[in-house]
Amino acid sequence: MRTSEPGRSPRTTATAGYSTLLKTIKAEGLLDRAAGFYIKVFSVLAVLTAGTGAAMAVIGDSWFQLIPAAVLGILFTQFAFLAHEASHRQVFSSGPANDKAGRLIANLIVGISYQWWMNKHNRHHANPNTIGKDPDIEQDTVSFLPEQAQARSGFMAWLTRRQGWAFFPLLTGEGVNLHVQSIKYLFTARKVQGRATELAMVFSRLGLYTAAVFVFLPAGKAAAFLAVQLAVFGVYMGASFAPNHKGMPLIPEGSRIDFLSRQVLTSRNITGRFTGVFMGGLNYQAEHHLFPSMPRPHLARAAELTRAYCQEQKIPYTETTLLRSYANVITYLNKVGLSGRDPFECPMVSAYRPS
Repeated sequence: MRTSEPGRSPRTTATAGYSTLLKTIKAEGLLDRAAGFYIKVFSVLAVLTAGTGAAMAVIGDSWFQLIPAAVLGILFTQFAFLAHEASHRQVFSSGPANDKAGRLIANLIVGISYQWWMNKHNRHHANPNTIGKDPDIEQDTVSFLPEQAQARSGFMAWLTRRQGWAFFPLLTGEGVNLHVQSIKYLFTARKVQGRATELAMVFSRLGLYTAAVFVFLPAGKAAAFLAVQLAVFGVYMGASFAPNHKGMPLIPEGSRIDFLSRQVLTSRNITGRFTGVFMGGLNYQAEHHLFPSMPRPHLARAAELTRAYCQEQKIPYTETTLLRSYANVITYLNKVGLSGRDPFECPMVSAYRPS
């Protein structure tokens, strides 16, 4: 455990610690924007999307259309990464320019409200894994806290006890959930900047896209096409965001912890040659949380500096492979789910009891 210097409080020392790391990061220019990189990525994705549309035209009335449907699920997720990065001001030096780019990509290409994402994601960044403050660990279909699991009953209690194994299958419905939650936010939130504009953009994207699929394909194939695209989108999104914090330490509500420790202790970095492309830079989660406006191309170097600094300061810095991270998530969710089990229930009797 670190001790403060004579005459300095632990809080002052911790703040100075982050300032020291930030100064090193700035000195190497790692916070400089990378508009050129993002324009290239966007251009590649646009070409791939157009190519997928051309492939659909060539394939015609065939069940092989489910292949481009899956490809679109992947491409929409990659576009979502760009919208996420624009929301963090990683693309352009101008805030309004980032917002404009992010809003166009999120609403018109991905079909999800940019303002909804900003509101939810900013709250997460301010208090990752903090009970009562992080929206990403609030009660949902999956329970992230023991007390949430203990409050379940009926079928949801049964599902919760198996939620780790069910997590990835459940993600097949996350694509639909993301669209629904963002639209619900636009209709019900008390204050939404550009509410009418975002509603028009989201409904235009969803309506025109759905109509085009049903015009191009027979009803059955069109429905299957949309189901596959949404399922791949949901699984890919969840598989990219879940490994970063699930199963990492939770911070009790009201706890006081310095910014550097809060962000590093609750984050898990994912190692691997192609994880940066697969996860849109989210594999460097600790650095992303410490320096949210840092562009994707600079995260690898920032990780080297942050890892070394954390070792020097005796702050645990977590790294693992993608498959190991998934195993950790499943194990954690199963552990939470089983905490909601009746302590007086006999597992053998439960297994044979009619449901």
